[in-house]
Amino acid sequence: MKLQCLRRAAFGVSAAALLLIGGATSGHAAEAPVLRDLAADKGIYYGTAVTASKLNGTYASVAAEQFDSITPGNEMKWGSVEPTRGSYNWSGADSVVNFAEANNQKVRGHTLVWHSQLPSWVENGTWTADSLRTVMTDHIATEAGRYKGRIDHWDVVNEPFNEDGTRRQSVFQTAIGDSYIADAFRAARAADPDAELYINDYNVEGINAKSTAMYNLVKSLKEQGVPVDGVGLQAHLILGQVPSSLQANIQRFADLGVDVVITELDIRMTVPPTEAQLAQQKADYKAVTSACVAVSRCKGITVWGFTDSDSWIPDFFDGYGAATPYDENFQPKPAYYGIAEALGWTGDTTPTPTGSCAVTYTVQNQWSTGFTAQVTIKNTGTTAVNGWQLAWSWPSGQGVTQAWNATVSQSGTAVTAADASYNASIAPGSTVTFGFNGSLSGANTAPAAFKLNGTDCTV
Repeated sequence: MKLQCLRRAAFGVSAAALLLIGGATSGHAAEAPVLRDLAADKGIYYGTAVTASKLNGTYASVAAEQFDSITPGNEMKWGSVEPTRGSYNWSGADSVVNFAEANNQKVRGHTLVWHSQLPSWVENGTWTADSLRTVMTDHIATEAGRYKGRIDHWDVVNEPFNEDGTRRQSVFQTAIGDSYIADAFRAARAADPDAELYINDYNVEGINAKSTAMYNLVKSLKEQGVPVDGVGLQAHLILGQVPSSLQANIQRFADLGVDVVITELDIRMTVPPTEAQLAQQKADYKAVTSACVAVSRCKGITVWGFTDSDSWIPDFFDGYGAATPYDENFQPKPAYYGIAEALGWTGDTTPTPTGSCAVTYTVQNQWSTGFTAQVTIKNTGTTAVNGWQLAWSWPSGQGVTQAWNATVSQSGTAVTAADASYNASIAPGSTVTFGFNGSLSGANTAPAAFKLNGTDCTV
């Protein structure tokens, strides 16, 4: 615990401080949970994937404070570290490992052998089984050897199966055949005898054809004496679709004598999310975490990015996002509290209005069918607001037609104004102002209430 206290002091940001909005918590009690501490009490780790170039500021503070294991999202993949044969770039991978060591975190190496994000010289080469096996094992020896003793877990082979449980026809499967997986594991063990070695795939969270193929492969590898230590279940899930057989599936792998981890957890939904969706996401994150806690050989969970600003989902699934436990402004979502509750936290999550903001609403000009208004937000708290959304409802059916110094959206009578990039921060005692043109068809009654980032403001 002393190491953890020193680590947090070094960053100067506590869990409670990260939840502050204008000097008060974002709808939650000030004693915020720390996921890594809760997980440690359960005998597991709770980790996150990170992007090396973002490991500074608030992003770094949250990553260090909340998680005791980190995975480089892309920095250790073959195409990143060996773009041309025999020429290596370790800068991104080194920065992740160095960050982890500075913050008393494990590192999950990801990934040594994968069909995707390969350099073209591997993907498009002309190979015999022996020549590609040599290239593959040399790459493993170089990368795993470089970080020998500094990586806790390696995803040695990633995504070897098709959805029906047949082998994916990667360049390795095609040139070398079924034995490439055993070859890769043996090479990894030789390069770093102390690292835990995993096989990892997606859509294997529940009991199905693909996970059964994985089960049979791991069973066969163990019988051959191949050094497989664990199975990674990626868990890129869709809202409301946590497999009912998740815990049973974790248990059957554990019964083979291997450890199991959730390696890439995120739970996507259509955006923008509703309160009901966020509540369901909280239940889903809680269910996944609880399933791991319930099986003694489930050793940990990694979320695939902890903030929506660093999630891969919007770029790959049109109309989907909001998949992580933190929003784009590093504010914890209900999912964060679902995780904490599954790890034994019993704190209060009841919203508590704070009056740490004040709003002045002024109609500057009005005509028969419209008007111009100005809104000023004042931070009356003691801590800066970093990223803001102001919400209100129209009492007389008005509509916003044009806005400046903010991005304004409207659904029915509900309106949300979000910061522009240049005015996202509001220092204590400071103000920010935006304006808009509106339409009306009758009375132009002013809004009676405003919420800044979910917190009631004085009007």
